Amino acid sequence: MKRKLNVFPLLIIAVLFFILNWCVLSGLKVAFTNPSTPLFFWTFIAVSTALLAYSISKIQTLGMGVLFKIATHLFLVLFAAEVLFMVLLLAGDAYYLIARVPRSLTWIKFDLIVAGFLILVFIYGIVRGKYAYRVLRHTLYFDDLPQSFDGFTITQISDVHSGSFNNVNAVQRGIDMVKAQKSDLFVFTGDLVNNKADEIKPWIERFSQIKAPFGQFSILGNHDYGDYVKWESEYSKKENLQRLKSYHKELGYRLLLDEHVELHKGNDKITLAGVENWGIGFGQRGDLMKALSGTLPNDFKILLSHDPSHWEAEVIKYSSKVHLTLSGHTHGMQFGIEALGVKWSPVKYRYKHWAGIKYLNGMYLNVNRGFGFIGFSGRVGIWPEITVIELKRKDCTS
Repeated sequence: MKRKLNVFPLLIIAVLFFILNWCVLSGLKVAFTNPSTPLFFWTFIAVSTALLAYSISKIQTLGMGVLFKIATHLFLVLFAAEVLFMVLLLAGDAYYLIARVPRSLTWIKFDLIVAGFLILVFIYGIVRGKYAYRVLRHTLYFDDLPQSFDGFTITQISDVHSGSFNNVNAVQRGIDMVKAQKSDLFVFTGDLVNNKADEIKPWIERFSQIKAPFGQFSILGNHDYGDYVKWESEYSKKENLQRLKSYHKELGYRLLLDEHVELHKGNDKITLAGVENWGIGFGQRGDLMKALSGTLPNDFKILLSHDPSHWEAEVIKYSSKVHLTLSGHTHGMQFGIEALGVKWSPVKYRYKHWAGIKYLNGMYLNVNRGFGFIGFSGRVGIWPEITVIELKRKDCTS
């Protein structure tokens, strides 16, 4: 059964989109004096609005076939270019209003060049950016890190979303980069699939190549529970989750479900815990207290928790210190800017901590930008990430 389409939000979006295009057209009329330009552009508006309406309607019915992907990606690229063009146009208009001069043709042509460049960047992101893996390294210092674990390394990946992959060689290249780190410990912090367990099946042989001396550990993310597709029955949904858990075992990953393990080195130990998904707005299944039950206040603790909103809501308020929390989930929205000291993505308006290292009162959070992709089949400015973290004692820095 299809979901009932809510027309009112669609109408609001369509009106806003119409206004956006009207502003863009007002600028283009200055740059292009050909009489056919308005007709062409109004036709473009109609087609773009149709793409938008189609995309929203298919999201409502949970249909995401090839036509859906083409429509949504075409709309997204054009929409981003138009928004950028409009922002630059309005910035120029503000200046012209103050200076009391007419619009500059040169400025509008510059706006068009910048918007065209953004389209090329998006095309790169779709074709190559989504597999442009990079290794990010962090050295974190702790007063109370057990001596034997000074220099201990952890490789983290998150949000594989195996159902989105379409390039075997590119994915293998990313896996080889993970293997090349030769870290002491490997962790995966959730969202192995988009919706269904069998999405990982073609990739088990490849991801099972990842090994570490102290083991491979994993947790579940919000997509792993199958909440975003319709099932024949509740039993089918539960069976899918059980099958996914068995695939973690086939991968060689120890799936932590509100539990912890102890990692021993020399005469020392650290605690590695993992919770089921807990996120504001994305289900709160995880039980932190259960996961850390039996641990001592002075134990050095590392927590795997998929959604970074869990860190601020519960983890930093827990009765004993959780020294390091490893998360993912945000993907950095797969779009943003991280260059020349600028770090921005639209996801910042949803998540306070959305990428990289955060520190508070002796506790660290790392938000991995994700290994895979979902929804938008690309990445622009926020590249797929392999994180390597080295643990160091503060008294061993000399």
